[in-house]
Parts: sequence; structure tokens; C-alpha cells
Amino acid sequence: MQAENRQADIAVDRETLEKTFRHIDISRLSEETVERAKKVKFLVLDIDGVCTNGQLYINPHGETTKTFHVHDGIGIKTAFMAGIGVGIITGRKDTCVEARMRPLGVTEFFCGYYSKLEPLAELARNQRISYEEMAYLGDDIIDLDPLLRVGLPCAVANAREEVKNVASVVTKTRGGEGAVRELVEILLACQEKSPAALYWIHHNG
Repeated sequence: MQAENRQADIAVDRETLEKTFRHIDISRLSEETVERAKKVKFLVLDIDGVCTNGQLYINPHGETTKTFHVHDGIGIKTAFMAGIGVGIITGRKDTCVEARMRPLGVTEFFCGYYSKLEPLAELARNQRISYEEMAYLGDDIIDLDPLLRVGLPCAVANAREEVKNVASVVTKTRGGEGAVRELVEILLACQEKSPAALYWIHHNG
């Protein structure tokens, strides 16, 4: 009975869900960017400054913790539901990253890489896709190499200007505040996939 009640709590009618996602506007994107976004099969994320606000919390034992936005978690799960893979390439090695990402379904982790082209190439091989079919979301200069290599380079709203200058998509949302979710919804809108429909199918079979 309790399980049935929990299912009832998350059962939202499809019309309500569709209204929720009508804010997704891709009219600001160029036709070329939309065409590139249509080809994306895999999204690569930096962590610090993208999935987090860039701040590090270090306890007296030297252990690092970070904060992650729940909206981005939903965004990552939505990407998987839409058939878009998600992987991580980050310069730091912090256990909290895997602790956050693995429960969301992320299995491709490359931590401790300040030079990101090698793990990017490995990701492409692992997924059997071309760079053209990859999007990368970054915020700082160590992200420039992969941004210049992938088909759809993307930056968060508060990224360095050098990064924004090479990005085809710049989110309106700052890193750590739901920028990943925003980019996923942009990708789905370009690919004419409805997040609402995905949620509906996921919850209703």
C-alpha cells in the first residue's frame, strides 16, 4: 500500500509536464549550432566550476568535499533516458565526485587529468563515437583543448572569457547551479526530444 502511495505521489499528468518544459528556448542558437547539437550522443562534463560552484571545502584532515546541485542530477538522468551518455573528465582526484556521479549512472570517470585530450580520446574509443558526436561543458582554460576538439563546445555562464569565446553554447545558468540540466534540456530540444515525454514513459511504462 505504501509503495502504491509513493507511485501516486510522483504520477503527474503528461500535460502538466509538457507545460513545465515550455521555457526551453533554442531560438538564440545559430542553425549551425542546432545541427551540431542534433548529432550529440555523449556529453562530457568538467566537475569544478561546472557540476559545482568551484569552491572546495577542506576539513582539518585534508579531505575535500564539494556541493552538487540536485537539478544537475536530474539533468544527467534525463540525458541517459534520452540515449545521451555522460562522462567526467576533471583535474582533481576527489572521492566525492564518484560518490555523487555513480548513483546517477555515470561510469566513465577520468580524474586527475589536467591535460584532457588523452581521456577525451579514450572516451571516444570506449563509446565508439567520433568527436563530432560529443559535447563538452567547461569553465576554465584547462578545458580549452577538449572544447576545440568536440563537435559541440559549451560553457557555463560564469566561465572564463577565453572559454566562452570558443563555445557554441553558453548556458544562462552558472556552474553548480543547474547548468548541466540546462544544457541537457537544450540538447533534447535541438534533437526534438521532450523531457516531459521521457519522464512520463519512465514513470508510467
